Amino acid sequence: MYPVSFAADYAERRSRLTTFFRLILAIPHFIVLYVWGIVTLILAVIAWFAIVVTARYPAGLYGAVSRYVLYATQVVAYLTFLTDAYPAFGGSSEYPVRMTFAGPLERYSRLKTAFRFILAIPLVILRYVAGILIEVAAVFAWFVVVITAKMPRGLQDLMVLGESFTARTDAYLLLLTETYPPAREDLTAALTGSTVEQAVPQASAPTSSGMDPG
Repeated sequence: MYPVSFAADYAERRSRLTTFFRLILAIPHFIVLYVWGIVTLILAVIAWFAIVVTARYPAGLYGAVSRYVLYATQVVAYLTFLTDAYPAFGGSSEYPVRMTFAGPLERYSRLKTAFRFILAIPLVILRYVAGILIEVAAVFAWFVVVITAKMPRGLQDLMVLGESFTARTDAYLLLLTETYPPAREDLTAALTGSTVEQAVPQASAPTSSGMDPG
């Protein structure tokens, strides 16, 4: 099972009002993400050195970086209309769009870590393409929701595929996993949630516990 999971609850009915003003409502999160992103980049560099030297990802750093990925993913989900729920600052395990992290490996490959940004070049390209598709789908979703107050299930599923890949790519770039993220969503429950009027979160918050490297 892939060590970084992604799940999104589906609710057909949506708020026209909060959808119309979504960019304005998200401004406070833009500010937090900008500052936190700088801090996370510094932490990731520290983690890179730690892994190259010791072959281990310090648990405290792992927890801080994974929390940022969770929060950034939930803000993006809110911006792209995967949910109407306003995200909590810092992320939440009870949000309709969730991620879980298996925790740091017992030992990391120094070589894979040292050359991570070279190994990640194909993923960065795919992430860029996925980002464009997500933006186009989000614009379309904005019009659909403002007019009908409903989110088509097929459109949401399409965005879930793109956003789950993007979130997992971020986890790979930030050294949280050594495994290339899957292009399909077969390994998680992201597309299997039943239609509900109110999302019911079920996943847990990211942890810094260890995992079996096998």
